[in-house]
Amino acid sequence: MANVSREVKKILSWYESDNPGTKANLARMLMQGKLGGTGRMVILPVDQGFEHGPARSFAKNPAAYDPHYHFQLAIDAGLSAYAAPLGMLELGADTFAGEIPLILKVNSSNSLTPKEDAPDQAVTAGVEDALRLGCSAIGYTIYPGSTQALDMFEELRELTIEAKSAGLAVVVWSYPRGGFLTKPGETAVDICTYAAHIAALLGAHIIKVKPPKAHLELPEAKKVYESEKIDISSLAKMIAHVKQATFGGKRIVIFSGGEAKGLDDVYDEIRALRDGGANGSIIGRNTFQRPREEALKMLNDIIQIYKGKL
Repeated sequence: MANVSREVKKILSWYESDNPGTKANLARMLMQGKLGGTGRMVILPVDQGFEHGPARSFAKNPAAYDPHYHFQLAIDAGLSAYAAPLGMLELGADTFAGEIPLILKVNSSNSLTPKEDAPDQAVTAGVEDALRLGCSAIGYTIYPGSTQALDMFEELRELTIEAKSAGLAVVVWSYPRGGFLTKPGETAVDICTYAAHIAALLGAHIIKVKPPKAHLELPEAKKVYESEKIDISSLAKMIAHVKQATFGGKRIVIFSGGEAKGLDDVYDEIRALRDGGANGSIIGRNTFQRPREEALKMLNDIIQIYKGKL
């Protein structure tokens, strides 16, 4: 790893309660790959097999059934980290030891379990697994809005205490859903912002949310957005607002890539994320469902956009 840059040192200074081990693991991710030292990150997450099933996730690009494919893709693309559930990391942990920071996704859902108003995830791995596999961080999903959300917050609290005491960073996927939320409400700007703030309050080092849309879900929030004239006129403005809600921008916030879409749409969204001050992207299906060379070019283009060169 290169000398820690001034920008990364500034980011590390915001995590005032953390021990040197945790800060070193954050630095490893922030200094890795083509965006190393810039304060920006691009992460490859491959938990879709758990969430959606193997055929829906990998049949478009059968090479991606092999976990080694994803390790190599993240390394060759010059990404910041690779995130996956236990089994996928176990299969490649020795072959690729030390080549890219790893994030162990420690809870997961699946498409076979009814969710209705109570979406939830099972804890499928732990801090000991992360340490054994040489990970830099654990990842955990919460569903603000679900009737199971309070239990998820409590699970996260216990895992966070253990992870931080062991010198690991904590990445929180904060995805509002369930309960009284409408489908448009899951990505409404007031709800996405609230979800990012909740993750920050729960002690996340890195917060993952979906890019918001200019819909306001909660009537009481809508009154404030209108009375205070909060600018949600563009995606870049909404991204800036989400960042503001994470302690005045003093937490790392990255945004999901979502469902597969065309390259122009991907690039336009990345430009808005960059212009809004996002710390980066965590992109899965939009990369590994494409042929390898196409995915590598797309990831390089995304990195160039974050660098302001495209």
